[in-house]
Amino acid sequence: MNSQPTKRETGCGACRDGAEIFPLSMAFQPVVDLQTRRIVAHEALVRGPAGESAGHVFAQVTDENRYAFDQACRTKAIDLASHLGLDCTLNINFMPNAVYQPDTCIQTTFKAAKRTGFPLDRITFEIVEQEDLADFDHLKRIVTAYQAYGFKIALDDFGTGYSGLSRLAELKPDIIKLDRALITDCHRDSTRHAIISSMVKLAQKLHIKLVAEGVETEEELQALAKLRVRFVQGFYFSRPVFEGLASASKLPWKAAPVRGEVQRAAVS
Repeated sequence: MNSQPTKRETGCGACRDGAEIFPLSMAFQPVVDLQTRRIVAHEALVRGPAGESAGHVFAQVTDENRYAFDQACRTKAIDLASHLGLDCTLNINFMPNAVYQPDTCIQTTFKAAKRTGFPLDRITFEIVEQEDLADFDHLKRIVTAYQAYGFKIALDDFGTGYSGLSRLAELKPDIIKLDRALITDCHRDSTRHAIISSMVKLAQKLHIKLVAEGVETEEELQALAKLRVRFVQGFYFSRPVFEGLASASKLPWKAAPVRGEVQRAAVS
């Protein structure tokens, strides 16, 4: 048996030093509730310190500094959200392969929340699907631990990559976010229309919050509303705001359905 320590076992120092290794910032994109016409969450999206793209930042991530990067992102998201006065849910992306021990790696999150006064019950962790998650049992342990701490778990990019029905059944997330690939042209694509309709019904049965990501056009929005999708996110309402928060009063609600037309969906 190989007795060498694994990458997960050697990540503590890098996690602690993440903020110094990775100078970065965040942009925030709102998740809106079509029924109440409110912003219910903001997803923190990594950017460079001067607003450089996520791709520019991710290009600097290696196996050696992945832990530091993940921890730096969490800390920066909480710090900025608190500074900006975010009063709803904060969605933080995390990299499962950067979590070597759930109970240990979550301590940086606790410290950032305590230091800034940001409520832990307003944090949702989104599982990033950009990695090859070879150790699925490890991912399940992370999800179980985080939910036990009271955090919500979102399965991001659902319908593409590794996110499928088997993963939904195994992980039992609180939220699923339908990928843009399913939303594009859903108003004129019968297959996408049928898939989204089925997912709405499934989410309601499982008491899971369903969010449609990547909504970019009024036609897509109207189609989703007719399918009784309640929560949406995308450029149609707001592009990510660098180091700022979109204002609900300035969003283009006129194309959204009239209040009450969207069937109440599970929100817990």
